[in-house]
Amino acid sequence: MSWQMQAIGLYMRATRKRRFADPLGAERLLAEPKGSPEPPARAVDGLLVSMHDIAGFTAYAVTREDMAHYDVPTIVYAHGGAFVSEISGPHWQLIGQLAREVDAAVLVPIYGLAPQHTAREAHETMATIVDRGAAEGRTMYLVGDSAGGNLALVAAQQAAARGVTAVRGVTAMAPWLDLTMSNPEVDALEPHDPWLARAALHEVARVWADGTPLDDPRVSPLFGSFEGLPPIDLWIGDRDICAPDARLLRDALAAAGNDLTYHEQPGALHVYPLLPTPEGRRAREELVAHIRAALT
Repeated sequence: MSWQMQAIGLYMRATRKRRFADPLGAERLLAEPKGSPEPPARAVDGLLVSMHDIAGFTAYAVTREDMAHYDVPTIVYAHGGAFVSEISGPHWQLIGQLAREVDAAVLVPIYGLAPQHTAREAHETMATIVDRGAAEGRTMYLVGDSAGGNLALVAAQQAAARGVTAVRGVTAMAPWLDLTMSNPEVDALEPHDPWLARAALHEVARVWADGTPLDDPRVSPLFGSFEGLPPIDLWIGDRDICAPDARLLRDALAAAGNDLTYHEQPGALHVYPLLPTPEGRRAREELVAHIRAALT
């Protein structure tokens, strides 16, 4: 484990962990103002950025100028943030890297966040993107981190159920796979995760699901079908409470015969490919290369 990963872990334990470990923290998470979704200028420097309306929500399209006038694949990036926080700088840094290094356009849906919006609306947004791309004959690749990994996997499962075959693959970084968070292996891991805890997330999950049972595949892709899924590229750190469910997903995909690439980084935190650490940089390089190969 790098000293940078250790330092970020200490910082997270002193700041974020307390909020998530507090049963009353959900009220604060749900009530805090949403940030601006606009991409930082540095992250998209030299790239073309346009805004679109998809199912009533804004989506940003990011691409290189030399790709702008060609029919290119679409990478759909669903950001994390526990369904309550807006897209942020680290997400945009990876989006910019994808746009620069892959011959594709990156589409970034700014889906509605809890408590004003719910899972149903986010799923409709993702389904609209996938179906529209398929109707246009576009090849697509879905990427998501944490809560966004949940959305990407649900979108892939629902697309497969509809018979849509345009999705070439899914990259999920520390996806929130089971909103019940009932895996008993999380009990032993939670004290060692310096970032996340379940106490505040239970209420967030309930509000986001908006009446849908938390073990329903529409909000918890761990319980969904694995039939017909495209190849999955799964990234997780072993100091992340999402790890036990990521291992369950790994085993379920393998048992179902799905094409899976699995990465579990010792000592790494939640969504470690987004972090400014040596482990994160290596992961980003490999992740981008994987997507580039999948779309070639």
